[in-house]
Amino acid sequence: MRYANRIEKIPPYLFAEIDRAIERKKAEGADIINLGIGDPDLPTPGNIIRRLQEAVEDSKNHRYPSYAGMYAFRKTIADWYKRRFDVSLEPGKEIIALIGSKEGIAHAPLAFVNPGDITLVPDPAYPVYKIGTLLADGTPVTMPLLEENGFKPDMEKIDRKIAKKAKLLFINYPNNPTTATAELEFFREVVDFAIDNEIIVCHDAPYTEMTFDNYRARSFLEVKNAKEVGIEFHSLSKIYNMTGWRIGSAAGNSEILAGLGKVKENVDSGVFQVVQHAAIEALEGSQDSVRKNMKIFQDRRDLMVEGLQDLGWSVEKPKATFYLWFRIPKPYTSSIKFSGDLLAKTGIVMTPGIGFGSHGEGYVRCALTQKKERLEEALKRIKRFTS
Repeated sequence: MRYANRIEKIPPYLFAEIDRAIERKKAEGADIINLGIGDPDLPTPGNIIRRLQEAVEDSKNHRYPSYAGMYAFRKTIADWYKRRFDVSLEPGKEIIALIGSKEGIAHAPLAFVNPGDITLVPDPAYPVYKIGTLLADGTPVTMPLLEENGFKPDMEKIDRKIAKKAKLLFINYPNNPTTATAELEFFREVVDFAIDNEIIVCHDAPYTEMTFDNYRARSFLEVKNAKEVGIEFHSLSKIYNMTGWRIGSAAGNSEILAGLGKVKENVDSGVFQVVQHAAIEALEGSQDSVRKNMKIFQDRRDLMVEGLQDLGWSVEKPKATFYLWFRIPKPYTSSIKFSGDLLAKTGIVMTPGIGFGSHGEGYVRCALTQKKERLEEALKRIKRFTS
């Protein structure tokens, strides 16, 4: 038996590989502190759970949902965009529900990419931008995210011949894995580039509400003409600790969303309405739990950054996301070697930067998804590891 060629092209999924490495260490009896995967350890807020419990008792929610999502859910997303970013959206045409933003991102190339077509993909980046392109038999061309450029692609350095052939351009701010943020000036550059080259922009924005120190992230859709060229993906996974619930949205250009919707109509049956009701409660209900959770993540950020700095590591405090992204310590030159040794000798999991692309080499990503006590233990182990 042979896999299809498109499957053969896909590298092993980074986080699945990490899971296998963890299981091997657990089998040896190791006490693992997993700082590798961005899965919040905090519980989903109680008001969201209670709304789900109420909704599941209603038999109307037991049937097939709308492919595009309940109008009430899409209206809630539109209201949230207006409150948060002062962006006006038409719920019936400019928003669709997703089974988590990952699903929508992976399906977007199927709607617009023919075999051999080019997409522009950041590097380092969330792997699904590249993998979605490969599954559509497209050719991903990387845009380096370099530290000296604030981990943003230099639009002027993109080969014009490549740009003219590209169908999609993926961006992601606040950024995973680098934690970089972007302001409206950058988004304006992207919109102008997309107009000049007739490219569809896909902005992945699940971390806009995970910010610190009074920083407020911006939406790509705030920029003039953004809706003419692109869509923005959002997710409830991170901010409301709902990674397992699988619900998100895409908003923006109605024609682009119609193409994505056409794919979804033929490969899935929509988001369980019970979860959509819970998502409405998440967005419309009290945000006290969000503020509390972000205070917890900020305390964890400060603890880890200051602890690693005390060990002589070069780590900066990010303004957004719940990750740290920093250069691996000397004398290491391979992020896989560093992460492997760290796991083998301390039981601590951090994600090697090379797993996010070739320009991630020399870096490591640390997720702040463990209780403070476990982070303190991790710092003790790292101190022994480096001494």
